[in-house]
Amino acid sequence: MKLNQYIDHTLLKADATLEQVEKLCHEARENEFFSVCINSYFVKAAVGFLRGSNVKVCTVVGFPLGASTMETKRFEAMKAVAEGAKEIDMVINLSAVKSANWQYVLDDMSSLAQVTHQQGAILKVILETCLLTQEEKTKACELALKAGVDFVKTSTGFSTSGATIEDVKLMRSIVGSSIGVKASGGIRNTETAKAMIEAGATRLGTSASVDIVKGLNAGAGNY
Repeated sequence: MKLNQYIDHTLLKADATLEQVEKLCHEARENEFFSVCINSYFVKAAVGFLRGSNVKVCTVVGFPLGASTMETKRFEAMKAVAEGAKEIDMVINLSAVKSANWQYVLDDMSSLAQVTHQQGAILKVILETCLLTQEEKTKACELALKAGVDFVKTSTGFSTSGATIEDVKLMRSIVGSSIGVKASGGIRNTETAKAMIEAGATRLGTSASVDIVKGLNAGAGNY
């Protein structure tokens, strides 16, 4: 698969404008990225901007803290998919993880997986790995498998750090080949993007997508 097809071209800034989202969608069309990832307020507009292309619309739920109730996350996801989102990136309930309320963590993910799959969309679960211990990362990945999600994802990009090679390798070692691993946060150049893929990532979330593809075209190697 070509590098551009690993990329969710991302704009999740609090002050993002409609014009910036339109530009994001234009870049995604032009470079044939896998999807655009935007806040749910922009889903309907992004669907319109991308009509006629193969680029999917991805949005976030319970973002960026993960502390919304299960019911709120379900409503967010259902509304976004109804408006045309094909992929949902939800933030795991970090408070429940830190409180070792693993049944709630599982139910939260299972609930969202059920809702998204019923409507023909896929679910990625953001672990926010920078805030978790190795044991918590491991348990979260094991429960994500049990919940039937489609991807585990490293980071929101809004916390203390983003994706690391070590976390991607750990996540891949736990989930095996059965689901995807999305690396996001801090991926700003071609070398880092390739390293994440080599570590086991099957999707990349980045706002530097155009520069990454340009870097490849400028001689950063084949992919």
